[in-house]
Amino acid sequence: MGESLQIQRLEEAPSARDFESRIESTNVPTVFSGCVKDWKAFSMWNPSNGGLDYLQERVGLCVVEAMLSSSAPVFYGDLRSHERVPLPFSAFIGICKQSMRHSEDGSGACFEAEQRGLLDPASEYDRKPYEDAPQQIYLAQVPIINTENEERVQLESLREDIQTPVFLEDKVLASTNLWMNNAQARSSTHYDPHHNLLCVVSGCKQVVLWPPSASAMLYPMPIYGEASNHSSVPLENPDFSNYPRAQCLMEYSQKVILHAGDALFIPEGWFHQVDSDDLTIAVNFWWRSNIVSNMSEHMDAYYLRIILRRLTDKEMNRVLPKSSLAEMENKKKHTCVVLNNGGVDQNDNDLDQACERKDLKGKELEQRTVSHELEPLAIHALHELVSLVHHRVNAAELRQQVQSTSTTDSAEKFPKNSGGFNTALAFTSGSRSAYT
Repeated sequence: MGESLQIQRLEEAPSARDFESRIESTNVPTVFSGCVKDWKAFSMWNPSNGGLDYLQERVGLCVVEAMLSSSAPVFYGDLRSHERVPLPFSAFIGICKQSMRHSEDGSGACFEAEQRGLLDPASEYDRKPYEDAPQQIYLAQVPIINTENEERVQLESLREDIQTPVFLEDKVLASTNLWMNNAQARSSTHYDPHHNLLCVVSGCKQVVLWPPSASAMLYPMPIYGEASNHSSVPLENPDFSNYPRAQCLMEYSQKVILHAGDALFIPEGWFHQVDSDDLTIAVNFWWRSNIVSNMSEHMDAYYLRIILRRLTDKEMNRVLPKSSLAEMENKKKHTCVVLNNGGVDQNDNDLDQACERKDLKGKELEQRTVSHELEPLAIHALHELVSLVHHRVNAAELRQQVQSTSTTDSAEKFPKNSGGFNTALAFTSGSRSAYT
């Protein structure tokens, strides 16, 4: 890891000009110690100082989208590994309060059992999915501000409790989001398509980062999937036989600890994995880099064509049976040599025609062989695409249900989910890309 890529820590927030010229332009992560301690949220949201009651009073009636994952405490980016479920913010605050009580008295009582004990047996069939496993709930990327899709904003009333850092005042922010977990949580390793400023309001987060040059060692997911910006390698239990290059991952990583009041600038393209302590609250800002912002709109089609060609070539090189193609190429050359050496009564033109006929037959055989060997891969890719469409359709239906739910009677209008994790309730949008 060269010195030019070493993460720096600043005790004072820079000016907007200094940030753009000395930090953002270098594309290297930077920690700003105590950057958000002057926020109203820093004092008012603190769970140990009545912050949960404050949040419940401010936004308790709102319905938010929560991530529900059976793989908790690890929350993977692939949309088939989790569900997006509607959840009253007041219900999540209740879960947090119960978690705090168990942590403070050290009783170790079964949280799930207590949840079931609070329910009326007659309402067993109406049980919400989050009630059986509260530790599997994570409020991930809940919009406070979203300039690209204002209809998705769910917590606008919290806007006055946070302040845009002075060094971002000149930026056109794409969104500002709330991240809140009631139990320990880990995001899968991923990168964001925007610059990101992660601000810890309460609790503590550990962030491990890798530069874009480490991408090959992280084995990004296939380009045709929804989570192509996420790593395929489960770092908590990596299989080096399937991911041999991942053995070198930690040599290229850097780790930072963010305490309440700290902020971390994560440049676009930097892979990161985030571990959150119990009951951690954070806010993040996303904005486009200068490279993306300054792209001429009339050249979009040109750039898209180049990018698609590059990605397609890369994917095809990965899956095509290169050895079979090489063998066929050698056989084709050998056939021409034999014809030239063994032709008794044929002239050069006859030999050329014979080679051409063999060439055509070789190409046909090559195409049939490649098609045959690619068939399982093509079926897999098609299955992935169909699966994504299926999830998109269900997501659209769920979005309509969430948007039609009023803040006064939302608790009575939840869609039932008796199918557990097999029910496709994954809720996503084009801008949803990360879980911090």
